[in-house]
Amino acid sequence: MGTELGPMAIARRSGDELIQADGRTVGKLADFWSWACSDLTNNTMRGVLAEYLVATALGAATGTRTEWDTVDIRTPQNWHIEVKSTAYLQSWAQSQTSRVSFRIAPASGWDAQTDITSADVLRRADVYVFCLLHHREKQTLDPLDLDQWTFYVLPTQVLNERCRLQKTITLSSLECLKPLKTGFVGLPEAVLACAEDSRRNQGESSSG
Repeated sequence: MGTELGPMAIARRSGDELIQADGRTVGKLADFWSWACSDLTNNTMRGVLAEYLVATALGAATGTRTEWDTVDIRTPQNWHIEVKSTAYLQSWAQSQTSRVSFRIAPASGWDAQTDITSADVLRRADVYVFCLLHHREKQTLDPLDLDQWTFYVLPTQVLNERCRLQKTITLSSLECLKPLKTGFVGLPEAVLACAEDSRRNQGESSSG
């Protein structure tokens, strides 16, 4: 593959970039962002927001998000983090609040850094961060209010040992695994503790 077809260097945009046609400005990039991304409660955008929140807490929100990477977040300490999100409330009409569960299925994966796709079905992160938008009143729901979120942090090894090929996990079952439960401010400490535990256990397994 020639260098002209290599990965693109994606520069972080400000939102002030102009959308133009025939030399005439028809809008700004921020207008598109506002149109496309204002519904932070739908499953897609809430998931992206959750990734950003975790990345921000871990000092890993520089640059831009990489779509389809084998892990959601790579921290400056080289921890690999998988982020899952869910909520009781959705943007559409509901007859009752949603049942809370998270996807935890092992999967094959494409590594954005190496451009290698692995067919091995496994969980590639060191740590899972489960993000619950726990607020239950639609009139006051605000995903940007971080007091409305609860985070559950768990070493991936625990999922591998206790859940193996399981595809989803309910909140009650997750709590039985004794994750570190925290608000946004406590995320760095919780992730660090779980990441160190994960790497320590990996070292013990390889030396055994």
